[in-house]
Amino acid sequence: MKQFIRENWAGILIALTIAIAAYLLGKFVPVIGGAVLGITLGILITSLIKLPASSHKGIKFTSKYILQLAVVLLGFDMNTASVIRVGQQSLLVILLTVSAAFITAYFVGRFLKVNKTLTTLIGVGTAICGGSAIAAASSAIDADDQDISYSISTIFLFNVIAVFLFPLIGHVLHLSDTGFGMWAGTAINDTSSVVAAGFSYSNAAGNFATVVKLTRSLMIVPVTLALAFITARQNREQQHFNFAKIFPWFVLGFLAAAVLNSTGWIPVTITSTLAQTGKFLIIMAMAAIGLNTSIQGFVKAGPRALILGASTWFAVMVSSLTVQLFTRIW
Repeated sequence: MKQFIRENWAGILIALTIAIAAYLLGKFVPVIGGAVLGITLGILITSLIKLPASSHKGIKFTSKYILQLAVVLLGFDMNTASVIRVGQQSLLVILLTVSAAFITAYFVGRFLKVNKTLTTLIGVGTAICGGSAIAAASSAIDADDQDISYSISTIFLFNVIAVFLFPLIGHVLHLSDTGFGMWAGTAINDTSSVVAAGFSYSNAAGNFATVVKLTRSLMIVPVTLALAFITARQNREQQHFNFAKIFPWFVLGFLAAAVLNSTGWIPVTITSTLAQTGKFLIIMAMAAIGLNTSIQGFVKAGPRALILGASTWFAVMVSSLTVQLFTRIW
């Protein structure tokens, strides 16, 4: 333990300091959110200041293991009873939009010659739940911090656009509260952006969109497990490959936390605190990822990542509306 503290304390402390600043700034600009601000501050700091070598190990630890702990704690924000009820209405839309995201990401990514890891992360982030899904998937496929940062930044841009664009389109199309809530919950990436867009349309739309979004977030479990199995098969011939090491055990922790939260055995004050802690640790991990990101590389990969993100997001938007139209959900 003493050796661990000696090797990691400096990097963890730097990431924690940035996370606190990002969290406080995020309170003033909730549309952007603390996670994106954490990455941004991390990138700015590492671009302007040469961090001491003693901090590198702690920053790596934060970007990987603190991130996994955060995903587990986010499970305490889920209620499986509400998810099952709303899931009966939204499951078809969710499955088709998730499929549309992955298919589009695969083909557009190949056309643009975007590397497979970045393509996967943008596809997962767009299909499921933005930064949280990217966090889970990145550990399952052993993504590097550079690709994580590119994907998070790309997803963030379309989250901001969605907050302003979706209500406008919804009113033009005369969507009902349920119809708009379904659309926002299945086609906007990040939960905070879903809430912002939903409640700007109406309170009923906001409430419905939030639960749909939480239902959609559960897709993080099978998708991450599938990515882990695919990665395992691709690496099975490596001499020292160990499936137990790559298996995303933290995703099972996420599911267990969701089930525990739904039983009511744990007081709401405790589960709420654990979920909020998870959200803060996401910011902390994002700050560490930013500290490991080269801004020169981001500028180089940016245009292709943005085109890929835009294409995938557009496919999800259109597929969600199309499915609802044909199934007469609105």
